[in-house]
Amino acid sequence: MSWWQRLRGAPAADPSRWLVVDVEASGLDAERDRLLAIAGVAVRVDGPRPWIVLDDSFEVVLRQPEAAVDKPNILLHGIGVAAQRAGCAPDEALRAFLAWRGRSPLLAFHAAFDATLIRRALRDELGEHLPQPWADLADLARVLHPEAPQRSLDDWLARFEIVCLQRHQAAADALATAELLLRLWPALRAQGAGRGFDALRRLAAHRRWMPV
Repeated sequence: MSWWQRLRGAPAADPSRWLVVDVEASGLDAERDRLLAIAGVAVRVDGPRPWIVLDDSFEVVLRQPEAAVDKPNILLHGIGVAAQRAGCAPDEALRAFLAWRGRSPLLAFHAAFDATLIRRALRDELGEHLPQPWADLADLARVLHPEAPQRSLDDWLARFEIVCLQRHQAAADALATAELLLRLWPALRAQGAGRGFDALRRLAAHRRWMPV
């Protein structure tokens, strides 16, 4: 389903609407490689427990001026040469992302990678910047479960028995990451950070003081 079929006219500001985002890229260097796709899904946190809002989701493939033809990379994310050439114009895709995002806070697993790629694309294509704070669910999971050996998203999905329909596909990964947030919620509430996004970010920041 294309992004224009999923866009629902997100509110300008809603502190109870959190967005879990995932990207696909032409490589693993966020400072140099190209943004290929963005996907995300909203999580509402204004009730007794959070829930995922599938109708409030986003997905777009960005058209590439030169398709990334690295075969191992294509096999990983599944965005082949034809899909890259048939994607949305980057400026159109990024404006759609900004419209969907509104002023909602953003979360991702290893968020620095996603944030860097999106910020670079916004700067290069639109001259825009992304002031919203990001929260890193990888850091949050480690803080909430310091006893756990898990490190990768696959590790955490296995720990909580979360099924991802297609790993390394942005929409599926975003949905699985949103489900991870829901599974972390009881421990998050126990730490007193179950509602406010700023409290969640402060808790995740404690990861820097933990042993590797």
